[in-house]
Amino acid sequence: MMTVHPSGYYAWCTQPESARKIEDRRLLGSIRQSWLESGTVYGYRKVWDDLRHLGERCGKNRVYRLMQQAGIRAQVGYGRRPGPRAGAAAIVAPNHLQQQL
Repeated sequence: MMTVHPSGYYAWCTQPESARKIEDRRLLGSIRQSWLESGTVYGYRKVWDDLRHLGERCGKNRVYRLMQQAGIRAQVGYGRRPGPRAGAAAIVAPNHLQQQL
């Protein structure tokens, strides 16, 4: 179906996880903890800053990528009530001259 040779597929299945993948999984635990401690408010920049203060050495883009893959997002904005944004509804003046346009 995917035009991959069976021996290549089974070799790929049996290979161990890379060191980078293991490190990403460990780092994601720290990211999730920092994000939860912030009340699920912090974005990747502040989470990255928290990790730096904890002594972790990683890049801002790496934190962004891991958060995006895990579905961790910052809380953005404040909720607004639906409805009109203006004042009272406009009142149309009566047509005293009975002009038709």
